Amino acid sequence: MRISYLQVVVWLLCWPWLAWSGLPETAQGVGENGEHWQPDPMHEYWDPATYHRPERERMLGVFKEEECTECHRGVTPGIVKDWRASRHAQAVPPVGCPACHGEDHQKLTFPTPQSCGNCHPQRLAQMEEEKKFGFPSHALAMERAVDSKHFADKPKAEVAACLQCHSVASKCDSCHTRHRFDPAEARRPEACLTCHSGPPHPDDLAYFSSPHGQLYQKEGATWDWSKPLRKGNYPTPTCAYCHMKEGNHQVADKAVWKFGIREVNPKTAENEIKRKRWREICADCHPEETARGFFRELDAERQSTWKQLYGVEKILKSLRSDSLLSPAAAERPPYPMDWLARLLPRERIGFYEGQASAFYNVSAIERDYFDMWYFTNLGAYKGMAHGAKEMTQHFHKQLDDNARAIATTAEELRNREKTSKKIDLKPLWLEGEYTRFNRDHN
Repeated sequence: MRISYLQVVVWLLCWPWLAWSGLPETAQGVGENGEHWQPDPMHEYWDPATYHRPERERMLGVFKEEECTECHRGVTPGIVKDWRASRHAQAVPPVGCPACHGEDHQKLTFPTPQSCGNCHPQRLAQMEEEKKFGFPSHALAMERAVDSKHFADKPKAEVAACLQCHSVASKCDSCHTRHRFDPAEARRPEACLTCHSGPPHPDDLAYFSSPHGQLYQKEGATWDWSKPLRKGNYPTPTCAYCHMKEGNHQVADKAVWKFGIREVNPKTAENEIKRKRWREICADCHPEETARGFFRELDAERQSTWKQLYGVEKILKSLRSDSLLSPAAAERPPYPMDWLARLLPRERIGFYEGQASAFYNVSAIERDYFDMWYFTNLGAYKGMAHGAKEMTQHFHKQLDDNARAIATTAEELRNREKTSKKIDLKPLWLEGEYTRFNRDHN
């Protein structure tokens, strides 16, 4: 890239006063437990509406788009290059830097969904509509993270990565890379699988294990991704095609079974509507009866899995009744903000008692069940929901192994009780380097 003499001069004049943003030292956490944690500097990028504050002692002036790009061609050339390749730059008049960041260098802002909604009100309204479905949804992802007790209780180093994905609720560049914001990028599976991957949400494994994903891997590089997400435009569905057809940013309107980690009644009015929408998507390529058969298989898989999970829960609740869970709830450090756990300590078994919010502050056998209920069960559900039956079979074998292992451990605990050979488990986490760092640096 050739740099003009004028650009060099502008760059040298601007560089010492560029308005880098800064997180105030007095910034506090947000959410239900906000008083128990403080944000790191990265939080102003993850949640700009809450934390971004421009520094006012540097670059002064009110600038037009041409002046912004002239300076930033030298300071941040990659950003300018991406913007020039975007539809924003091709618009008449161009949607330039001031439209998203403001003109006054003393009042620059990071764009939020509401900023984008000034020009894209329909997409913003669709995303906001997700909130009526509750969790899980993109629109509530940030709230879901910062309201969790373990978010405030664990060291920031352990929960920082959570907001890398959960910030999808507070900024649009999670799906549309800035500053190009090319829909063709967002339509590819990789845009979704950046976050929807790994044990908590193995959608990447599920999709690429399915016939749809295998066809995409074989031919996807040759497809024209500039085409809208409409029937006939793509040889096989992708994440966005099924969940955001026609570009609809309401992603939660077809999700059934609550990620598979909660038993739900599939016959409720809400679920019937969601299933109808899902069948309509399938009908783009398959007969409707094929989609109905798919749901019959999915429901049967869920019902058999929950029967197994409840059986294991029964084992743990029996151990709890006989005071065989060690360390007991009264011996564990409660969450700093959990006053109820201090007054009435109780081992919480399963989803409906709230174990999901205490998944690390538990005994070993409870943790084994959490892994079974959350990670293994989720893999089984995700495989079936995406048409990857071999993946589901793999995780069901793992569920069987988990159930046997937990039953064996439970029997060992009972035998120790009978022979008065209970293991003396010293709860090292009550005090130690990890605990002190957690308490002093969160």
